[in-house]
Amino acid sequence: MARKLSRRAFAVGASAGVAGAVILSDVEALGAHHEGPVVEAVPDPRFSRMFTLPAFANPTSPAVKSAMNDIGKLGGVLDAKDPLQEGPIRLITNPELSPNNRDNAVTNMTAGTTFLGQFIDHDVTFDASSPLGVVAEPTATTNTRDARLDLDTVYGGGPTVSPQLYSSSDRAKFRIESGGLFEDLPRTSNRTAIIADPRNDENLIISGLQAAFLLAHNRTVDYRRLAGLPGDVWFYSRRTVIHHYQWIVVHEFLPQVCGQPLVDDILRNGLRWYRFSRPTMPVEFQTGAFRMGHSLVRPSYRANLAGDRDATGAPAPFFGFVFDLAGENQADPVDLRGRARARRRFIGWQTFFDFGGDQTQHVRPNKRLDTSISTPLFKLPLQAIASGDPPISLPQRNLLRHLTWSMPSGQRIAAHTGSPVLGSSNFPELRSYGLGLDASTPLWYYILKEASVFHDGLRLGPVGGRIVAETLIGLLSKDEYSILNTGFKPSLPSQTPGTFKMTDLLRWARVDPASRGQ
Repeated sequence: MARKLSRRAFAVGASAGVAGAVILSDVEALGAHHEGPVVEAVPDPRFSRMFTLPAFANPTSPAVKSAMNDIGKLGGVLDAKDPLQEGPIRLITNPELSPNNRDNAVTNMTAGTTFLGQFIDHDVTFDASSPLGVVAEPTATTNTRDARLDLDTVYGGGPTVSPQLYSSSDRAKFRIESGGLFEDLPRTSNRTAIIADPRNDENLIISGLQAAFLLAHNRTVDYRRLAGLPGDVWFYSRRTVIHHYQWIVVHEFLPQVCGQPLVDDILRNGLRWYRFSRPTMPVEFQTGAFRMGHSLVRPSYRANLAGDRDATGAPAPFFGFVFDLAGENQADPVDLRGRARARRRFIGWQTFFDFGGDQTQHVRPNKRLDTSISTPLFKLPLQAIASGDPPISLPQRNLLRHLTWSMPSGQRIAAHTGSPVLGSSNFPELRSYGLGLDASTPLWYYILKEASVFHDGLRLGPVGGRIVAETLIGLLSKDEYSILNTGFKPSLPSQTPGTFKMTDLLRWARVDPASRGQ
């Protein structure tokens, strides 16, 4: 039976004296003097299963493991075979050069959606212990992240538990540094980012998002103090930022990747398959459906419009492949990997999100949700892998993880949930392995093909969309003080009153084009 989501409405009172200032609500008063959110149920620290179904194939079979490696290898069936020799600029300005890797045609699914998804993923899930391709039980494996959408990748344990993240002169604020034209994460002498989760410095775009959230919090602290609002300024500023982030997830991100009708159905009629009594991370989301974001990644990006220099020394755009092995051991790498600091290494967000007006011309789309993965993702630098171990092909890693968890096939989950089932004719490229993978397909592969078949790669299909939307909404529904249970409405300034988008958060953090004069 579907569980309707509770919506306990708390009265919300506006703070006085500051235009567009932060709201102080009754929710905050209930949580005073806690460094962590007060919740209805303590999160389950382990991974879990949304469906109890047989594995898609024998997870201990050498032939199956060999097939996963072959499907996910450089030059294999998943490789979009982008012509990297054309260079990072031409692969953006001339997308026809890579016909197997189509741009997304939906105007609101911009390049930034990819990295917002990565940021969300890092906030709720991190498997730091189970080995690739070796069978393990999810319920016996620790999720290193708090599964709630609570920005623990940003806030850590708070100023007392994680003092290294915070300013020594103002413990309510984060450390933030600048190593070039604009902001950078605080770093050690070897350029390692001083943040709660090192994965948020994997690439330049995700580190830019991390910095934006640090700055958004710091500005919220300033506004609360200016307004003279009572209570612990760090805690209440944190709560404000978390709530606005959760709003973005529900009202912007999920409609983009899953479709507004599905999101509305879950909010109206409740959860059908996320049947947990407390917040927990199902492996069907962690390994299967949410890795859909890897299909959205472009081979290259324009990081900013004027951070680089041309041959004459004049300002020029900084283009780079998302990863390029030529960047190894370079102080200012040619690619967009993280863990580096230089003048040009910042994000011009007008490439990634649509700020409207004359900035719309600069925004670029992500790639489509399909089984064509950008070639640079088959050649990851080891520093971009949390464990630091090979294989360096991201698709191989995804498929081997299906063996780790003995994941069910996409077809079984589709049949179990009453969704349309893709037949063997949709997977002719998998028949040659002789393992029945065309009829019993790894979930990640299945949901990418499903998105392509049902929606031409513009958004997730019925199985992928249901798992993603139910998991993120389910996590919020189990958090007593999330936006789904408090009657929260956005209070920070926004272009459209009553709502709040990523562009509004970036404006609030003052990393938007207008604030930078670019």
